[in-house]
Amino acid sequence: MTATVATTTTTTTTTARHRSHPLLKATVLGGIVAAVTAMALAAVAHAAGVPLAVDGQEIPLLGFAEMTLVGAVLGGLVVAALNRWSGRARQRFQSTAVALTALSCVPSAVLPPDTATKLVLVATHLVAAAIVVPVLARRAAS
Repeated sequence: MTATVATTTTTTTTTARHRSHPLLKATVLGGIVAAVTAMALAAVAHAAGVPLAVDGQEIPLLGFAEMTLVGAVLGGLVVAALNRWSGRARQRFQSTAVALTALSCVPSAVLPPDTATKLVLVATHLVAAAIVVPVLARRAAS
């Protein structure tokens, strides 16, 4: 009598589905670089004696970073929406970003009483936008 033993080997390969989120990465990294740059610009201006106060309220240095990150996240959301619902997302994002950057400079140009503060606040907006907008525009669909 002969006994035959059949051995069956089952190999299950599981691959973790790691989804890349290039827009999210661009938003976070661009936002961090812009936030640090804006905060550094404000720190240098403050050290040089420029008062960073509006209506008597001193603007904390971390406030520059915080608001820059908020702007980057909003920009990322605009790109995501335009990528989903627009045929010309990149062009529309760039136009929108220019308009929103200009609008964001209005309070900085109007509220502070002295010219030095106005210039520093507008410069932080423009520097942050110069960093974030191109990074996000590259992630917008053509």
